[in-house]
Amino acid sequence: MTISAVILCGGRATRMGGIDKGLVSLHGKPLVQHVIERVQPQVSEIFINANRELSVYQSFGFPVISDVQADFIGPLAGFYIGMLQANHPYLFTVPCDVPYLPNNITSRLLQALTESSADIAVAKSDGHAHPVISLCKTSTLPSLKSSIELGMRKVSAWQQSLHYIEVNFDDIDAFTNLNTLDDLAQLEKSV
Repeated sequence: MTISAVILCGGRATRMGGIDKGLVSLHGKPLVQHVIERVQPQVSEIFINANRELSVYQSFGFPVISDVQADFIGPLAGFYIGMLQANHPYLFTVPCDVPYLPNNITSRLLQALTESSADIAVAKSDGHAHPVISLCKTSTLPSLKSSIELGMRKVSAWQQSLHYIEVNFDDIDAFTNLNTLDDLAQLEKSV
């Protein structure tokens, strides 16, 4: 495979009450473990982007990489460090709070990206794009670096400045993300 992956666990989790979101338990496992299990069969390497609880994240057995920019600039910092570390021409980015990703997400994104000669393919479901669930060429690193240096913080704004496509997925539940403890409690009850 030609795909590296970075699981984004580097945020402040303000809507989760400051609890490190990737380590919150769902059905007896940390959220990040659910994502690892979905992503690992689909990629060649995984990095975990974290800025807190580093030793806990290291216990999952993958390299833990922290933002190089100060002040929690958001997911673009995770994209950036992921591209710096990636050993493959494509980087799959995914947040730590989407435990039910499709088992074919990377192959579908790669196929669409290749067929359209795009730089970035973004998952979309139920009419909504999910900018942090994407596959991008690591050759876009110079563009990302410049955008961050110019103060850009919105993932979709950077993505749409390049040759960008969206890939529709029918399974809406696959992209359920857990931003609050209430979201987590609802999902625990529904499954």
